[in-house]
Amino acid sequence: MKKSYRLKGLQCASCAAKMENNIKKIDGVNDASIDFMMQRMTIDYDESKYQEMIRETVKIISKIEPDCTVQF
Repeated sequence: MKKSYRLKGLQCASCAAKMENNIKKIDGVNDASIDFMMQRMTIDYDESKYQEMIRETVKIISKIEPDCTVQF
């Protein structure tokens, strides 16, 4: 399943690239991309691992850029 989320407070293009690379490594994520200019993250993931994927994604984003939040 592919889904897009708005990222609020994303301030750094380098941080966005780091987030994207780390999110791609999460078990169950097939692909991920973050568009810094549009403040949007798109994730293609295995539906059966949704809860774990979201939890890990939020954790990665908070660690790299603490003021950035995912808008569900």
